[in-house]
Parts: sequence; structure tokens; C-alpha cells
Amino acid sequence: MTLDTATGQIGLFEEAEEYNAFTDKFKAKKTTDDCYTPENVYNAVADWVSNEYGVDKETFVRPFWPGGDYQNMKYPDGCVVVDNPPFSIITQVQKYYLEKEIKFFLFAPTLTLFSGKLDVEYLPCGCGITYENGANVNTSFVTNLGRFRVRGCPELYKAVERANKENLRKGKTELPKYSYPDNVITAAMVARWTKYGVEYALSPADCTMISALDSQREQGKAIFGSGALLSDRAAAERAAAERAAAERAAAERAAAERAAAERAAATKWALSDREKAIVARLGTKDAAERSGT
Repeated sequence: MTLDTATGQIGLFEEAEEYNAFTDKFKAKKTTDDCYTPENVYNAVADWVSNEYGVDKETFVRPFWPGGDYQNMKYPDGCVVVDNPPFSIITQVQKYYLEKEIKFFLFAPTLTLFSGKLDVEYLPCGCGITYENGANVNTSFVTNLGRFRVRGCPELYKAVERANKENLRKGKTELPKYSYPDNVITAAMVARWTKYGVEYALSPADCTMISALDSQREQGKAIFGSGALLSDRAAAERAAAERAAAERAAAERAAAERAAAERAAATKWALSDREKAIVARLGTKDAAERSGT
């Protein structure tokens, strides 16, 4: 729940967000192996692959589906696997295709992208893709179509980001944003003050419980979860509680940002003498001959 900085009020939109966060706790947990790619995201990737590597999309195959067996699938000559395999077996999948000399361009998890240490081209795009099951996964790509070891591809990133944002806009439910005068409180407001350590007490003589303001009833609206109408004295106390909570929330955010910055401070590692010797040989004629280039 957030504070409306313009009015200092808490609205229906924020209360609904808290309720959604509560119900989300009871939903089944998602894993990266259950991530089925939205069609427009797949098409964005497929178009880029076709244009970048000069391959016909008619040759693309997608062997990964629920219950599918990619190892026993018949792969046509000249086909290219462009698909999103289960991330838990991504290295195994790459090894299989390399052994069978099958071309591929695969979705892969960004954080462990390099862990396979295979003779492939890594494209660490870091695209935040929301898959069909709702899981948001930081995604990159790996292929044996390219000639580099690591490659940054801004155009691929942009294409995937555009497609993903389209999906987020389509799936977003816009809730009305309400703000209330100081003479109204809701349970969510008091809960927020309590979260930030603000003491608050309201006597029966200073309030009456209501389900909606008259102005809301005229438009068929109501206070989400009902609320209370306050006396002017209680309204002043309510405003003071809101200010105190906002100040403490800001202080907590600042402290969290400082802590995150400290955690993010990079540890600088040094090369060993052995690694320096390897570096000295890289890019030389001898190294090129050994790699067959």
C-alpha cells in the first residue's frame, strides 16, 4: 500500500493491492520448468533469429511441450530448434544438440547462462519475460548459430521487451484510485500506521462506521472494506498518524536503499599468475591455430 503524496490519503486501489498480495500467498508456486512462452514473445525472438542468421522460419521446430520427448523427436535435415526448454536441463539439452549437430537457439536463465561452459554463443539479454503461467524470469539466450562466445544484442532485447510489455498491458486490471478526506479512515490505513510503529486509538464517541460516502453512493461506489467517519478532533489525529507513518516509511526505504547499495558493492578479484599466462596467449596466432580458426 502506498501514500498518495498529493492528498495524503489511502485509496481503494491500494487496499485492493494488499488483498491481492494476501491471496497470492495461497497460489501454487511456479518453477522455471513450467514457463510456456507467450506467442508474441516467441514470434519476436523467431523474427530476430531469422533475420540475424539468415534462416527460414519454416525450418524452425519446437520440441518442448508438456509430455514431449525432445531426444526421440525426429528432426528434419536443416531444421533449427528455436524454443524454450526446461531450464533445469538446459545444459543437457545443449550437449545433446551439439552431439547430434542440430542447430538451436534456446531461451536460457540469465544468472546461470555461462554455467554449461560449452562451445556455443551466449546472448545475455537479461529480458524480464512474464510467461504464460505468470512467472517472471530473467531470460537470455544461447545458440550454436553464431561465431562469437559472448554477444550483446540490443535489438533482440528491445524486441522481446516490447512484446512482454504488450502482454503486461493486456493482463493488467485497472482499479479505481480513491482518496478520502481526513474525516474518513479504513482498516488498511490503520494497519499501515501500525506496520510503521505508529500508536493510534479512536474512541466510539469520535466515529461512526460507514460503508460509503454520499458522493460515492450517487455513483454506485463504496469504500472498499467499509470505513469510519471521524470527528474533526479525530481527523486531526488521523492526519498526524498518516504523517508519522509516511516519515517512517521514507526512513525505512532510505535505510533499505543504503543496505542494498552496500551489498551491491563489488568485490574485486585478481587474476592469478596462471590466469595471466593464459590471457597472454589468448588472441595470438598459436591460440588461433589450436582452436582451429
